[in-house]
Amino acid sequence: MTTINEQLLAAIKTAPESILEQTLDYLEYLKIRKNASGIKLADASIQDGEAMQRRSKAKDLLKFASNWQGDDFEKCLQFVCNTRSDGEF
Repeated sequence: MTTINEQLLAAIKTAPESILEQTLDYLEYLKIRKNASGIKLADASIQDGEAMQRRSKAKDLLKFASNWQGDDFEKCLQFVCNTRSDGEF
């Protein structure tokens, strides 16, 4: 009987790069989701001034997110909508 780690390593060896990238993204998502309730800004693995890796995903921002505290969410959201500008591509 093989362990889950052994099965994963065997599957990784034969998988194409595109599937490996998706698999890694999903694995990181699952780890973040499982630990989401305990994430605090001070626990973030990226230190102040340290650049995030290229090709980072929006889910990487979850390391810095926390629950909204306050009663001004609607006011802040309206401010963002009123002051944002159209992007130029």
